[in-house]
Amino acid sequence: MVFPTAQRILIVDDVPNNIFLLQTFLEAEGFNVDTALNGLLALTKIQASPPDLVLLDLMMPGMNGFEVTKSIRQNDQLRFLPILLITAGNDTDGAEGLKIGANDFMRKPIKFDILMAKILKILN
Repeated sequence: MVFPTAQRILIVDDVPNNIFLLQTFLEAEGFNVDTALNGLLALTKIQASPPDLVLLDLMMPGMNGFEVTKSIRQNDQLRFLPILLITAGNDTDGAEGLKIGANDFMRKPIKFDILMAKILKILN
């Protein structure tokens, strides 16, 4: 699926292989992709040039996905930025992410058809 103007997704995950798999899939679907290996770098990139969607792993060392989500939601200029959380945990983690402001969540392992449906729902 190619969008008229490619939308930009920021993938945030501390596992390079996870980033590679997601980036390969999303670029094949026509998205522009940027990446960050940690929450602090993600916030720096978001503040410099907000993406259309943040695909955010919850469990990362240092600043985790919950903390990144809270930081984004507390920023008046970024508070409406769409966030899709990815968790290796259980639905309770995802539900907690929704409570603090994420738009949606999904569990690992990633099912790419479900990921695409969630991305399209959020972006449209």
